[in-house]
Amino acid sequence: MTNEKDETNLLIRMARKLFVLRCPESSAEDKASAKAEVLEAVFAEGLAGHYAALCDEFGWTVDQQKHGELKAKVAKDLEQLEEKINDAVENLGDSEVRDALTAKAEYVCKTGAPKKERELAFKIAEDKTVAIGHKLDMVFSQLIMSIFDGDYQHMRVLIERCKALLEKGGDWERKNKLKVYESVYLMATRSFKEAGDLLLSSVATFTTTELFPYQTLVLYTVVCCVTSLDRVTLKKKVVDSPEVLSVIGDMPHLETLLNSLYRCDYAGFFGALPGVADIIKGDMFLEPHLRYFLREIRKVVYRQFLESYKSVSLGTMAKTFGVTSAFLDAELARFVVSGDLNCKIDKVAGIVETIQPDTKNTLYQQTIKKGDVLLNRVQKLGRVIDMD
Repeated sequence: MTNEKDETNLLIRMARKLFVLRCPESSAEDKASAKAEVLEAVFAEGLAGHYAALCDEFGWTVDQQKHGELKAKVAKDLEQLEEKINDAVENLGDSEVRDALTAKAEYVCKTGAPKKERELAFKIAEDKTVAIGHKLDMVFSQLIMSIFDGDYQHMRVLIERCKALLEKGGDWERKNKLKVYESVYLMATRSFKEAGDLLLSSVATFTTTELFPYQTLVLYTVVCCVTSLDRVTLKKKVVDSPEVLSVIGDMPHLETLLNSLYRCDYAGFFGALPGVADIIKGDMFLEPHLRYFLREIRKVVYRQFLESYKSVSLGTMAKTFGVTSAFLDAELARFVVSGDLNCKIDKVAGIVETIQPDTKNTLYQQTIKKGDVLLNRVQKLGRVIDMD
């Protein structure tokens, strides 16, 4: 793995450690290490609002003395921040007032204050802010807190607010930053195609290191794109991308899966898939969608193989993929029943026959159906007009 400097935001780093603690498949050693790192950050940064909640969630014993020290530290820090705000109001200009209010809002956000208190602190700071760029930075800070909370519904609201602000102004860097935040939201809500498009547009201009390092960006880009891009586009935008090539070598399973998919090396693809699954299993954004990813990527690879044949023996196909005929038969049957593969299996003859879709007939049926819907609406409208 590359030795990238970790510039990830404290709350995002903590969220990843908490993911390890919440994951049933994490080893006892990994959980112990994650717990130690979380508590170290809590005590070092004075995160009083998080401490009691974490102890309650994981059944840790609350150290009352340290908890009291944390609350005292937060109270003292907030008092100092209030003094700076008052001094700025009385003796300094609007920009200094804004900076002081923003500092307090970010501190309240970091230390784990209740959601309403955080939102109020940022609203007060935003009311004193004129520059679009500074307002966007405040929303980005709240987006980080939403990611930590796992509150993707609120994240959607904040993203829309960012877009509205960007319509009034905003620089190129913040526009690119929003793409990455939105791609995180889209991944979390299983919109891999849309997330992949945004990530692809960010790989050459990535600066959002507060969320994750560049190597992780490439991981997300490849995972989202292999399930949504056609083979030609995948080659052009991902396989041959200089940015992807610069770091994908540090993730050998991912590199093998990507290249074997493009080169139609299906045995190599299935050999790399468990390793990629392990990577996904260890990522807090991707892990909830592991089964979906495995289903989608297998659907892609089976469809790609069958497009080259009118019919192929089940044994030959199984050998090509490096799996047993019984496994492949069950796999293909599930995809055929769900309508994801246009083929049929002749179990007696041991042959898989590809059914070429009748695109003209499908288009005709869709047109007829839409026409019927339109006529029904026109008739309803006509009845309303006659009544008037």
